[in-house]
Amino acid sequence: MKKRIVALLGATSLLAACSSGGGGGSDPEAGSGEIAGEITVLTNRTDIVDTVFQDYKAAFEEEYPDVDVSFEAVTDYEGEVTTRMSTDDYGDVLLIPNSVSAGELPDFFEPLGSVDELAETYRFVRTEQAFDGQSYGIAITGNAQGIAYNKAVWAEAGLTDFPTSPEEFVAALQAIQDNTDAIPLYTNYADGWPLTQWEGNRGSVSADPEAVNELAKTDTPWAEGEEHYIMDSLLWDVVEAGLTEPDPTTTNWEQSKTDLATGKIGTMVLGSWAITQLQEAADNPDDIGYMPFPVQVDGTFHSTAGGDYKNGINVNSDNKAAARAWIDWFAQESNYATDQGGLSPLVDGPTPETLAELEETGVEYIELAPAAEGEESLVNDIDREAEIGLFSPDYRQRIVDAARGASGETKEEIFEDLNTRWAEARASLS
Repeated sequence: MKKRIVALLGATSLLAACSSGGGGGSDPEAGSGEIAGEITVLTNRTDIVDTVFQDYKAAFEEEYPDVDVSFEAVTDYEGEVTTRMSTDDYGDVLLIPNSVSAGELPDFFEPLGSVDELAETYRFVRTEQAFDGQSYGIAITGNAQGIAYNKAVWAEAGLTDFPTSPEEFVAALQAIQDNTDAIPLYTNYADGWPLTQWEGNRGSVSADPEAVNELAKTDTPWAEGEEHYIMDSLLWDVVEAGLTEPDPTTTNWEQSKTDLATGKIGTMVLGSWAITQLQEAADNPDDIGYMPFPVQVDGTFHSTAGGDYKNGINVNSDNKAAARAWIDWFAQESNYATDQGGLSPLVDGPTPETLAELEETGVEYIELAPAAEGEESLVNDIDREAEIGLFSPDYRQRIVDAARGASGETKEEIFEDLNTRWAEARASLS
């Protein structure tokens, strides 16, 4: 189902207070001991848990016959798993929720080894799910950031070139509105989490690997010219122009995949993980395209590349060696990343064919730089203190509501409020 669901605002404060996990547990390699026993693997892939994941189980257990793997698929992954983490019962292997800040990782997850060591084999470990030089998760796949679109719809609208600016993007959606029957852009407002996909484009807009770290140094992320101003202004402009679904409160994620795949929707802002799911829903998979976010720096498109959810080990697991074996096997041998059209989590892994069109634009990938030592969770801490939720749907739902005239707020009022809360949170944490 969805790949990058977003955190429940403030949930990690509860987690830190209630966890009985203790400071990270045992051996940093998390692999000592006998590779045997029963392990439960939590997943958000409710759509393939009874099919593809059963093939993984069979292949893994053939290699490790003393291990019995069972899966638990969770629909509201972030919400349900975050709540369960106030107990010891949250599986043996699980996708680390986005709501867990770097400083909280040792309370809930077993360290997998030093960042420097794991970086020789795995991508995305230096900046994601790492703390104090230790890595706590290995990506199930990697994503580029951009926009999924239906090629046939864009062609029918007479569009042949990718927009290079927000203004060109709005004009392109207007051409779809004027010349086709498709909804130009679908926000998936009701499901909520798809709106958080816009946040993934930080770094893509500025072409700056330090984009996230810079958030900790500014009081005004929503000032004109800043990344969040550009991204959220584009969302506002598209909604205000009437170029999105007529009633955002009735959207449906699963149906939207079919609708984009069959030409009823023209465009959705989603990570590259979505490409294969859209192709599977299409009569003609070649109709599914992927374009860069409509901003160029020095004449070049950029796309932030990063890890998807990370597999981690419950610090309370009784079978950590078996859990670690599963994590490494999944990353190295399952072919999950390739099959899902994602970037391989392996340093020497292949680039998927699903990103060929994106790369033809001359796009440059941006991998975000790690935070300074001691500041690994600073941006998340500011975000939480400000009660904004950069990876929560709430504040972008607020933008959609205001832009469609449902709340009476102006864009300037919302951005001023967001800047004020961010600045106050920075000051309180300084």
